[in-house]
Parts: sequence; structure tokens; C-alpha cells
Amino acid sequence: MEILHPRLSQIGLKKLSLKYKLGENTAMSISHYIKEIGRGKEGARNLSTEQAQDLMHLLLSGQVSDIELGAFCIAMRIKGETPQEMIGFLEAIQSNIKRVHLSRENPNHRQLKPVIVIPSYNGARKLPLFTPVLAGALAKLNYAVLVHGYPTEDKRVSTKEMFELLDWPCVKDVHSLNESNLKEGEVLYVSMEHLSPQLCELLNVRKKIGLRNSSHSLVKILNPLEDECKVLQLSSYTHPEYLESMSQVFKLFNKNVLFLRGTEGECAADPRRIPKMTGFVQGKSETLIEQVQGPVEILIDYPQTTDPQKTALYTDSILKGHLKLPLSIQAQINAIEQLSLKIIPP
Repeated sequence: MEILHPRLSQIGLKKLSLKYKLGENTAMSISHYIKEIGRGKEGARNLSTEQAQDLMHLLLSGQVSDIELGAFCIAMRIKGETPQEMIGFLEAIQSNIKRVHLSRENPNHRQLKPVIVIPSYNGARKLPLFTPVLAGALAKLNYAVLVHGYPTEDKRVSTKEMFELLDWPCVKDVHSLNESNLKEGEVLYVSMEHLSPQLCELLNVRKKIGLRNSSHSLVKILNPLEDECKVLQLSSYTHPEYLESMSQVFKLFNKNVLFLRGTEGECAADPRRIPKMTGFVQGKSETLIEQVQGPVEILIDYPQTTDPQKTALYTDSILKGHLKLPLSIQAQINAIEQLSLKIIPP
């Protein structure tokens, strides 16, 4: 179960939630925050955790003007997020999103393995999409695997597209979300549009102004599972500056995470090399796999294209045992197994 930052009380969180309840007609302005964060890289002031939480509640209210929304995105892109701001933003989002439930047909059933939560928002650009391979291989090891995503890149192959080609379970709409129970040994895909349409609006700003914003990092560290579940999140970074800031968020939030440099923004390990993999258990970190210098022995079995049909056939062949997993993804699964035993001891 995740905890709030020590300085935030449950009472304060409830007050914020009531104050900025979605659907209110009152016009909301974030100009006072833009004055703080919009003074350029050298002159901008960082927000406290409480201010960042308040700001994100306002952004998710749907009542902020397009001009202010764009100003926020550009200002934060120039300034960069501090760990304290990321915590505030994330707490506001976590209180806004709908939750996915783990199936418990037997009330006395003990959770034997943590649920694996995989964010997928970038898709495939040059290499085939390995996220379904990773998710399917984990399900074969009897993990319940939740993949949440949203296509933020128009010209890339998305995980949702791959799930549909593979005929894997996807949450169809917001009404079926409450009826969708995640089960051990299965994978489930849920779109962010069903979890938080308001957050999707923030993700979509990129298509209007051409720049990524804070939401593109936040979706990679949020947890859509019900609080009662033991969870292991997979997370990745692309730009080195996020390595330290996101690590600090994992520590302050007491998260269970496997963290590595991803493949084109996805969480699956790059088949061409073995990256450093860091594990977090209740916020405490340790290096599980050291980076292997230089290219690894590359398996040429994987398609040399992003074509969805060929990628689906490749994924199916892997899961049926006709082809071997790339060495880097097998190493990633080994690291997940190590962390799982620490999260839920046998």
C-alpha cells in the first residue's frame, strides 16, 4: 500500500479533493503558479509538494484555460520537475484515476506474487514492440500483468494495437472497467482514457504544441491497481536527468519498482544490450543487474521491422516456445523474479 509524503495529511488531501471536485463550473486560474515556474531555467522557483498537488488538481479539473495549460507545459519543460513536485503531481493523479481490481474468487486466497504493472505510452519506432513479449512471458510464470497505456505517438505501433492483434484482453470502455478483474496468469490492457480522461487531455497537449510535458513522465510511475494489492511496477527512463529524479520519487513513495533505461521509451529491455537494472522494495534500492558494456550476443530471430503483424507472429512464437527470448528480456524477467521474492516472501 502506498503512503503519502510525510508532510501531507489525509485531511489535507480530502480538503483538496473536495475543493477541486471535477465538474464544478467555477473558472480556475493557475497564473499564480505560472509566475513561479515560468521565469526561465535560472529564475524559475520550485513548487512545494503541496503546491504541486494543488496545481495538478487544477489542471485535472478541466477548468484551466488552453493558454495557461500550454504555459504550464512549456514552463515545466524548461525548468524541469523536482522530486517534490513529481510527488505532488503524482498524488493528485492517483486520487483522480479509476482503479483496476485483482480477482479474488476465493476470499481466503493469499496473493502469491505481486501484480506486475507495465506502463506503455511510447510504442515502437524502429525496433519491434517488445512490451507484449515481456507481458506474455510474465503471465506464463503465473503473474497477473496489467498494462496501461495511451498512444501518444501517432506514427508508432502501440501496445493496444498489438493486444488487439493477439486477441488479448483489453478493457473496452469505462463501464466495463469495474467488471474487469485482473487474474493470475493473465494479461490485461487498459487505456488511460478509461482510467482518467482528464490526464489524457494533458497528454494530448503534446500534439498541439509539439513538446512533451510532465504527464509523460508521471504516467510511467503511477499505479492504477487497488491499494490492497501487492504491486511491482516496471518503469523506464530515456533522458539521463530523469534517472535521479524518478529514483527519488520511488524512495519517497516507498514504491516497489524495477527501473531501467527503456527501449524507445518502453519498459522492455533493449534486445541489443543489457542495461543496468535497479530494484526498489518499499523505496529501498539495490542494483540487480549491472550494465553489460558493448552489444550482447544479438538474437536475429526478432523481426527487423515494426510491422504489427510480424511482431504479433514473433510474440506468439516466443510464448509457444518456438523461439528464445532475447537475452536482455530474460535478464529482466530474472530481476523481476528476484524482486518478487522480496515483496512477497515464500
